[in-house]
Amino acid sequence: MKNIVIIGGSKGIGSAILLQQLESNIIYNISRNKPEITHPNLRHFSINVLQDTLPDIENVDTLIYCPGSINLKPIGSLSIDDFRNDFEINVIGAVKAIQKYLPALRKGTNPSIVLFSTVAVKLGMPFHASIATAKAGIEGLVKSLGAELASVIRINAIAPTITETTLAAGILRNDRLKENMVERHPMKGYLKPEEVANMANFLISENAKSISGQIFEMDYGIVSFKI
Repeated sequence: MKNIVIIGGSKGIGSAILLQQLESNIIYNISRNKPEITHPNLRHFSINVLQDTLPDIENVDTLIYCPGSINLKPIGSLSIDDFRNDFEINVIGAVKAIQKYLPALRKGTNPSIVLFSTVAVKLGMPFHASIATAKAGIEGLVKSLGAELASVIRINAIAPTITETTLAAGILRNDRLKENMVERHPMKGYLKPEEVANMANFLISENAKSISGQIFEMDYGIVSFKI
């Protein structure tokens, strides 16, 4: 049984990971909102990760940082605060969590960290300047810490395409937009949170013990193929 810290496990991809891991592991969920379920293996801390002190947790085998943002505007409409806020949510929050739980992770069993990027870092998508810049920081962090912690802790990131979560509800707000999104992807689909959770579950498992410093694109072909 692992001790897994999930930052942002109450909604979206984080919630899907939490639900898949809850029966067989101890889950420490850190987020502003409580998960909709209760379970003997679940411990919840109602905390704003950027503003509050993170709780002390003695035993940590896995850290998963899920918070993200979708802030899509033309460059002329993006303020410096937009860039700053996206960087805070996506990068500074992750760094804060890693620094807090690094000593416990060093003592963990097959310790690992999973972060989240986006396909927009590699694809080059209009109106994604702020979020792509922030997530590029995540990818740099994964590569750097992968090397720094290579003998002790594994760290990887998942770079999903659009995923059907509350965060993306505005982009997928009606059937026409959903159909358009399906058609944009060469493999004719887009992600469900459970699909991304499956990848996270693999990356924190013994089956991935040789893998670190990698960015895994889950893209339904939108980055990989031109068809």
